[in-house]
Amino acid sequence: MTDIQPDRPKVPLTGGEREILASLLDYHRATVAWKGGGLTAEQARRVHLPSELTTIAGLLAHLTLNEWFWFGVVVDGEEDTWEAKLEQDPDAEFRVPPGTSMAALLADYGKQCARSREIVAKRGLDDEVTHKNETFNVRWVVTHMIEETARHVGHLDLLRELTDGLTGE
Repeated sequence: MTDIQPDRPKVPLTGGEREILASLLDYHRATVAWKGGGLTAEQARRVHLPSELTTIAGLLAHLTLNEWFWFGVVVDGEEDTWEAKLEQDPDAEFRVPPGTSMAALLADYGKQCARSREIVAKRGLDDEVTHKNETFNVRWVVTHMIEETARHVGHLDLLRELTDGLTGE
């Protein structure tokens, strides 16, 4: 089943660094929403791989947490309320509570991405932030999130095709 291409931002081939980086990240974020959209909770939790954690729902929860951690905690200085959970269970963010709908997961992801955009908009790409004795600039965080999101878009692409045949890049 091939679907119509989703509405995703056009990534400029020329332009300023901030515009290009933001567009690349938003393109991949929109692809995450597309690949997760239109599925039932059962479909999104379907296990296709030996790892029971690699599901569409689990990847969406993981990406939401990563948006919050890198932009909210690292860049904006929010308290890391997940640290203890992840010390007890390094895969906790992949475990989606029963009864959580895909609509809720997608809405949470969308809200967190919007919050991430707000945080980045207040900062220069060269601004430095320190978290746990490591210093990052905002450019590195944005670039890391492009890499993180794009990597999981590849996983989502495969899982979605295995789930219901949806293809398209």
